[in-house]
Amino acid sequence: MSPDRLRRFRSPRAAALAAPATAGTLPSNATDREPGAHEVPEEMRAVVFDAPGPAESLRETAAPTPAPVLSELLVRVVAAGVNPIDAKTRAGRGVSGAIEQFPSTLGYDFSGVVVRAPYETHPFPAGTEVFGMVPFPRSGGTYAQYAVVPTLSVARKPSALSHVEAAGVPLAALTAWGLVVETAHAHEGQRILIHGASGGVGHFAVQLAAYFGAHVSATCSPRNLAWLRELGASVVIDHTAMAFEDVVGDVDVVIDLVGNVHDDTGTRSLTVLRPGGLYIVVPTGSWPGYAQAATDAGVRATAYTVIPDGGALATIGRLLTSGAIQVYVDRVFPLDEAAAAHEALEQGRTRGKIVLAVSEG
Repeated sequence: MSPDRLRRFRSPRAAALAAPATAGTLPSNATDREPGAHEVPEEMRAVVFDAPGPAESLRETAAPTPAPVLSELLVRVVAAGVNPIDAKTRAGRGVSGAIEQFPSTLGYDFSGVVVRAPYETHPFPAGTEVFGMVPFPRSGGTYAQYAVVPTLSVARKPSALSHVEAAGVPLAALTAWGLVVETAHAHEGQRILIHGASGGVGHFAVQLAAYFGAHVSATCSPRNLAWLRELGASVVIDHTAMAFEDVVGDVDVVIDLVGNVHDDTGTRSLTVLRPGGLYIVVPTGSWPGYAQAATDAGVRATAYTVIPDGGALATIGRLLTSGAIQVYVDRVFPLDEAAAAHEALEQGRTRGKIVLAVSEG
């Protein structure tokens, strides 16, 4: 890979800082509301749950509209991504233990429009279309009409994407970026095996690894074999028909989005790594003993948790705009059908992302 390309895509913070400021003069009320919009209401539509439980425990209600403080933005949510961590948390796993009070609103990622910015010359003034992540459960989630968002956790929405498409990007793509670029340091000729490659994180990981020149092997169900080849995987393995260790070996990195939850995927993955190779596990709690097992096998290992970095998200946005990578949205549900969206997600057959349509774009 050329040095110019590395500079462009391996330094997202620098790229974000170098981006030109928005031109033009802001109206005097730019910090208060989106141009042409009505005043922010005191209450908003939101989907909440009152205690850990099944998908049907999600219900729509009227909730107080949150108010930003200091450098936070208030965003009108147009669409919200639905992620496995949402369903796990709703069911009493995930980050449910960190929820301080109920009812609680789920949701990490969104695409929407800034309606209130901290000051007139802010990089994301009122009216700016943005996408990003909220710090749930430290704040309210994105299954709602409005959300308070840290400035450093958002980027301008790529104009080439609809709000629905953009809402499927932040958590999944930032996780994939952290796995492939920041942790695996994907490069030309590197051999990477990705488990769970057809899901939200997985389909981005395949594309990013291939973009940076890695030789990608991917495991998936039969219906996604051809699709993952189109996304850049050199070897695709139907995990229902064959053992991946019979197909690949001596790989440099395993990105495991399954863990030991199914068929001892994590344990078996250690056997296909080269000596000193790197095993990266993502599902929280999916294999508590991975570190010691990796040491015993003579390989390195680490877990990974997404970092809501707006600079990295801006870089991902440029890749999406250029067509180097793409987001695939499998199904879209209206906000009041969030329970159905969770049920669909928990069936485990989603290709790419599920998104909630929250309000008009």
